[in-house]
Amino acid sequence: MADATEGGTVTKRPTGGPGRLDAEGVSVRVNGRTLVDGASLHVAPGEVVGLVGPNGAGKSTLLRTFYRAVRPSAGRVLLDGEDVRRMPGKRLARRLAAVLQETSGDFELTVYDVVAMGRTPHKRAFAGDDADDRAIITRSLAELHVDALAHAPFDRLSGGEKQRVLIARALAQRAGTMVLDEPTNHLDLRHQLDALRLVRRLGVTAVVALHDLNLAAAFCDRIGVMTGGRIIATGRPEEVLTAPLLSDVYEVEAEVMAHPRTGVPFVSILPGDERGTGEA
Repeated sequence: MADATEGGTVTKRPTGGPGRLDAEGVSVRVNGRTLVDGASLHVAPGEVVGLVGPNGAGKSTLLRTFYRAVRPSAGRVLLDGEDVRRMPGKRLARRLAAVLQETSGDFELTVYDVVAMGRTPHKRAFAGDDADDRAIITRSLAELHVDALAHAPFDRLSGGEKQRVLIARALAQRAGTMVLDEPTNHLDLRHQLDALRLVRRLGVTAVVALHDLNLAAAFCDRIGVMTGGRIIATGRPEEVLTAPLLSDVYEVEAEVMAHPRTGVPFVSILPGDERGTGEA
């Protein structure tokens, strides 16, 4: 696969190629509580799909079924038509990378060591890093602007720095499919944009849970809206980010208009105490 170039930066694209990711009727029930309820989502190779919805909607739980951290109570997740739960772990890790919403950070590893973990699926047990591994690790650190922190202890970093390191680790994994759970969490405005631009530039298949609706509108090909464990709408940003839907899902009054420069939907939340009052 050819390299991607933007602004003079060369980004090595994943070697495995973007995959097709399908969630088919996925439900997750824990201790009698339904966290995800019959969710279906179909993501074409190279497509970036956002998942949005209020806290507790089921976004993170659904994403965890994609990389096998949670077993569905019903339904299945397919990567290129193959059930992810039946795939050997190392083969799945070569093809799908995950950026989690949080990490304990209680391990004594340097930033370089954490990013190097992304190369593990591509090596034999106990094998060290070769020249190609080191080049990929170094490039991944630079892409996320954490190369200056390479020798710093990971557990001493700020939340935003840790998040960039975890994205760099996923980048080093060189998988063609990525699942990202709130990748912009803790990041400042510049690094939010950098992270999402990178996902687009890579040409990977990606499912991204986001709270910021305007970032979702700007960077996602399609958006799935979740509430109560269900996906209630999917479509292009202009199709699903509507004032009535936002009122139903988030219980707020919002205005949605096309941004005058980009043309993508731009959501403004009105600061009224209740929907429709318009009162501060």
